[in-house]
Amino acid sequence: MTATTEASLTATPSAPHTPLRLLFPALLLVMLLSALDQTIVSTALPTIVGELGGLSSLSWVVTAYLLTSTIVVPLYGKLGDLFGRKVVLQSAIVLFLIGSALCGLAQNMTQLILLRALQGLGGGGLMVITMAAIGDVVPPAERGRYQGMFGGVFGLATVIGPLLGGFLVQHFSWRWIFYINLPLGLFALAVIGAAFRPHTAHVKHLIDYWGAGFLATALTCIILFTSQGGAILPWSSPQLWFTLALGIVALGGFIHEERRAAEPIMPLELFRQRTFVLCCAIGFIVGVSLFGCVTFLPLYLQVVKGSTPTAAGMQLLPMMGGVLLMSIVAGRLISRIGKYRMFPIAGTLLVAIGMVLLSTLKLDTPLTTLNIYMGLLGCGLGMVMQVLILAVQNTVEHRHMGVATSGATLFRSIGGSIGVATFGAVFSNGLASRLQQLVPAGAELPHATGPATIHQLPDVLRADYLQAFAGSLHTVFIVAACIVALAFVLSLFLKDYPLRSTHR
Repeated sequence: MTATTEASLTATPSAPHTPLRLLFPALLLVMLLSALDQTIVSTALPTIVGELGGLSSLSWVVTAYLLTSTIVVPLYGKLGDLFGRKVVLQSAIVLFLIGSALCGLAQNMTQLILLRALQGLGGGGLMVITMAAIGDVVPPAERGRYQGMFGGVFGLATVIGPLLGGFLVQHFSWRWIFYINLPLGLFALAVIGAAFRPHTAHVKHLIDYWGAGFLATALTCIILFTSQGGAILPWSSPQLWFTLALGIVALGGFIHEERRAAEPIMPLELFRQRTFVLCCAIGFIVGVSLFGCVTFLPLYLQVVKGSTPTAAGMQLLPMMGGVLLMSIVAGRLISRIGKYRMFPIAGTLLVAIGMVLLSTLKLDTPLTTLNIYMGLLGCGLGMVMQVLILAVQNTVEHRHMGVATSGATLFRSIGGSIGVATFGAVFSNGLASRLQQLVPAGAELPHATGPATIHQLPDVLRADYLQAFAGSLHTVFIVAACIVALAFVLSLFLKDYPLRSTHR
């Protein structure tokens, strides 16, 4: 069940041993690469299918990366605690770069899906280990401004991913959305190798292989259930519900194993800590709202406003700017005043207000008004995402730094995948029912209802379709606002703990 191995455990480093001015930009670059690959592929999918075929497998190009990168998040957190953050981060970067290079060489859809899964095995470690590495070299009292920049980079990557992917496909080739990772990743790898110099001590550790297997099975089944339900398989499918049942059984096996393991992957004692549980729950809800908005706002801009994919990406800049600005401002304020509780409270409130305002969008809503709503939403997200990581790192024991960071990141990732699937089902069902009511009997809509096809419909039919489309979006954003309101209530139960002035 477990095996003993020699591990190099990262102990408490001191600031002089790690030149942050050199190391921190490299960590930001690693975070950027990881976050970009969650969204950069979306605008390239039609081109990829045109060259490789496999339209029925299209969604798996995204799902394969999401699936493997989410599964390995807690594993990397534990491995970082056991073997040392530096060697684990370097291994993750190398695996990610190998996967990126091979994805660019894929000759058919099956190869691309398998290689995207390989890329995700490395990509899942990039985000969590970079944030945990900052916990090694910067004490919590000073960590706010650094975590704020991580939040800004994550928000930036989420918004510019589709824009950059569209640009590379249009001017070069879809293969360059993978090749672009290579020079950037190699540069970050070299800087981390030279600048990240933690103290190490050799100790013996036990690795919980059974726990890892149960957790991987549970997460695989849950993500497959949310990504396939209502899209690939109907909700009445026995196969779909068998997948969910298997995931629940595996989750029970994971909990049982974590109670017995000498060194569990995710110690259950963490779930007895108020701050950790609250931050995981709030992060889950923030993931739902963030990825749900990034999915549907470009759709509104392209279908209703007639924007091109590139223009739609540019029009999301107010949201990106809000995330970037408030992540940095909140981080600096936390470092100055030593308190963080107010930021998740204010942030979740702003996100809920932003969602309610977005639910009022109409066909003739000016872009200026939409920009204000998106900016407000971005500011709220920027006040929450990285502050939750800081709160978790400030309250857990240093030996649990990696698994606690990965746990908080894991719940946000799961929230994102569930949010996209849930909002997709809400939107699709709402659109179908409204079209049935509005479209005249006997009128048929084309099977491919992309933005270009919709704009070519007869005037009366197009007006009915856009009305149904806008009504369905209202439902999506109202549901999102209600979900975020729950996060606001949960954030009221957070407590301010004094920020530690040392690494331990």
